[in-house]
Amino acid sequence: MDSTHKSLSARTLYVVGTPLGNLEDMTFRAIATLKQVDAIAAEDTRHTGKLLHYFQISTPQISYHNHNRLSRIPEVLDRLQQGQAIALVSDAGMPGISDPGYELVRACHEADIPVVPVPGASAAVTALSVSGLPTDRFVFEGFLPIKGKERRDRLETLKSETRTLILYEAPHRIVQTLADFAKHWGGDRAIVIAREITKLHEEFWTGTLNDALTIYQTKKPLGEYTLVIAGAQPTQIDLTDESLRKELKLLLSQGMSRSQASRELANRAELSRRRIYQLALTISDQDYLESAADIAPND
Repeated sequence: MDSTHKSLSARTLYVVGTPLGNLEDMTFRAIATLKQVDAIAAEDTRHTGKLLHYFQISTPQISYHNHNRLSRIPEVLDRLQQGQAIALVSDAGMPGISDPGYELVRACHEADIPVVPVPGASAAVTALSVSGLPTDRFVFEGFLPIKGKERRDRLETLKSETRTLILYEAPHRIVQTLADFAKHWGGDRAIVIAREITKLHEEFWTGTLNDALTIYQTKKPLGEYTLVIAGAQPTQIDLTDESLRKELKLLLSQGMSRSQASRELANRAELSRRRIYQLALTISDQDYLESAADIAPND
């Protein structure tokens, strides 16, 4: 390794983020790292070659992808153990996210070889950031199983997930995936469909699953898709009469009239206001006054 570059460590794997599409998103640190390492383990050497040419990087590449990873991991580990510094890159974004990069990283950990991240773009987080859906809690699911029981089971498991969901999908499967989402999760669930992020034909579409399915059944799918879907609404209220009465007592104890409390609870539980009001009439003044006493703070 060039002795004039002292910022990198020998015998270290550098996990380097690269642009999703727009080359101007490449970081200064990523460029410097790719110039300084002894070799670059790339998912597609032809694709990465264009990136290296643009930034005038002459570092040699090693092909590392899903089909040759089992034979490549020992080779990369051997190079690292001999003292080389190697960068791992994917075709776009951060390596290891829905690609076999994590297996090389895990192998380095097991061999006590340092792994250093050089952060860059991620399609999942980039799409989430502009989705308008909740970002405080989310779950990344990558690609769904392609078909069969495994796919159905995953869809059913995710049906009750309350966090915002992020998935990737290929263009030739986008219609089937949208149809499966609507079938298992309900067509009124909100979705943001991101396509060709940071590229010339970048597109963000927002609507419901039913609307998305209608549009994409006639729209020619192009490019890779990142899907951001609203999580399931948590069941906040037990709908038995006993539980509803408890909720009503609490609202009445807060100073609401029976009519106001019935309207509030009917909206929250998505139930008939008439039904709730009939329950409210069965609650005596003494009942909710006792509830108020129960929740009053102690001095």
